Amino acid sequence: MRAASPDGPLTGEALTLTPGGTTVARYDDGAGLAVPLAPRPYLHPVRTLRGTPVTELMPASHRHHLGASLAVPDVDGANFWGGRTFVPGHGPVWLDNHGSQRHRAWLSREPGHVSHDLDWTAIDGQVLLAERRTVACRPVADGAWALDIAFALTNVAGRPLTIRSPATQGRSGAGYGGFFWRAPTGARPARPFGPAGDRLADLHGASADWLALTGSTGDRDWTLIFLGHTEATRADPWFVRVRDYIGVGSSLAWQRPLVLAPGEVLARRIVTVVADGVLSASGVRDLVARVGSDP
Repeated sequence: MRAASPDGPLTGEALTLTPGGTTVARYDDGAGLAVPLAPRPYLHPVRTLRGTPVTELMPASHRHHLGASLAVPDVDGANFWGGRTFVPGHGPVWLDNHGSQRHRAWLSREPGHVSHDLDWTAIDGQVLLAERRTVACRPVADGAWALDIAFALTNVAGRPLTIRSPATQGRSGAGYGGFFWRAPTGARPARPFGPAGDRLADLHGASADWLALTGSTGDRDWTLIFLGHTEATRADPWFVRVRDYIGVGSSLAWQRPLVLAPGEVLARRIVTVVADGVLSASGVRDLVARVGSDP
């Protein structure tokens, strides 16, 4: 395969999500992104109600990290994550195999709620997956709001499709792929915790109903709470990174490849609570109970 170049312009149609009249997120279709970034829709900036950014876009060390997005390293050999591809026996390699998530049709475009159909297209133009995605946001408490992302991927390739992560091919701990959130680095260290506590070893690669992350952008503190809103989503292990960069993801193929039969549908729903300040463990659990009970 030809080597790929990692640079290029950023353009695309952007929507502003405004629940309750407050602008909290920008949703970009990613149409103008360079091919090696695996062009795809993304949310950036996502902000707290007080205006603190809680996402990071195309940082120098990982330009393919695009705020909050859906990204998968390997779908039948196509890279929908961006950047280098992990090759067993060689490690990360630049390959000309980047796919793109292409917007096909808007179903709904309202303040606080958008829904659209997309095609996951390999670099040769073949559509592998058809997706229906909904992005919505709503207030949940004083100083907190919720971002609700639901997606359904249908195998339209006419053959089984295998979804892989680098971990399924021998890179220990690198089970990322699916929903992914790149958070900014600020004055205070980020701290993840979940129902089982705050030891990273008990969070990274483990399944849990929710995972919380506190951090800061500059000197302004924030808390993110990620909840799996369906049984299938809650079964997916969490990817948690707080060293070198800050990122949280819900992983579709942590230890073994996930095979989709022709016509099979894979559906997930992640709700992220975005709050100002550092919430206590009890405050996090209160919001988990409140948001988790929403339909």
